[in-house]
Amino acid sequence: MTLVLRHDQDGIATLTLNRPDKLNALTVALFEELRAHVETLATQTETVGVVLLKGAGKCFSAGNDLGAIAAGDRPRDPRLQGTTIEKLANLPQPVIVGVHGHCYTGGLELALAADILVAAESAKFADTHGKWALTPVWGMSQRLPRRVGPYKAREMMLTSRTYSGRQAEAMGLANVCVADDAFEAEIDSLARTMVANSWFSLRANKRLLIATDGMTLGEGLSWEVHRTEGLGPDAAERIAGFGNKTAKVG
Repeated sequence: MTLVLRHDQDGIATLTLNRPDKLNALTVALFEELRAHVETLATQTETVGVVLLKGAGKCFSAGNDLGAIAAGDRPRDPRLQGTTIEKLANLPQPVIVGVHGHCYTGGLELALAADILVAAESAKFADTHGKWALTPVWGMSQRLPRRVGPYKAREMMLTSRTYSGRQAEAMGLANVCVADDAFEAEIDSLARTMVANSWFSLRANKRLLIATDGMTLGEGLSWEVHRTEGLGPDAAERIAGFGNKTAKVG
């Protein structure tokens, strides 16, 4: 069984976690497949402009497969999961994650790799490391505070409470929350809106944001001005196209 499906259309690569019978619980084998896809996508900037990650079936992911762990499911490299999530977060292309249903602990750490996170109203987010006497090693302590703020992150990590899609939107964990029946259309529309922009700009803007994260305002402004990547190879064509549209309107 293929644990991570890939479908490409119109410059959008969609990866789907594919263990619906197990609520897309995360195993070593699933992460190995995900890593292979991510490493391939990193080399395909000419054919893939945006990456979309979602889950099959009832939810995005219920988290790490505790049953598999109890049965001895361990990667040869203990950093497999954490470094795979890091590779996903650092893909040259923007990454959209669509979350419906459960998004718990390891699933949340995976979702936090998103540049843009879309939640369905059915989404349920939680960090349950505390319930199992665990501490995070896949990025929770670093990515969650950067997304929701340090004290909301403490609340989530120390209480193990569950938060709805609407609560996730309100705290900034999700960029937007939509009704379940509009969820698929929303993530598709968002991906198509982004992929219609210059792929050069998508990649350059993402690099800029990553490089200046944590800098002071002055440092960030200096980086932006003095290390700009300038015009993309499609700039002249896009500007000329805009001029032609303006002339026709006039």
